[in-house]
Amino acid sequence: MIALGLILLVIGFLAGIQILWTIGIVLLVIGAILAILGAIGRPIGGRKYWY
Repeated sequence: MIALGLILLVIGFLAGIQILWTIGIVLLVIGAILAILGAIGRPIGGRKYWY
């Protein structure tokens, strides 16, 4: 999710498309939050492990 957010940020910036920029920021933030929660071992969505 973090990688997709970065890709959308770059495409949105280079193409000048505001909605891609916004979606990229949202995905980047959500991905970072999920990565941090997963790193500390906190269950996400009722599941402790995602395979």
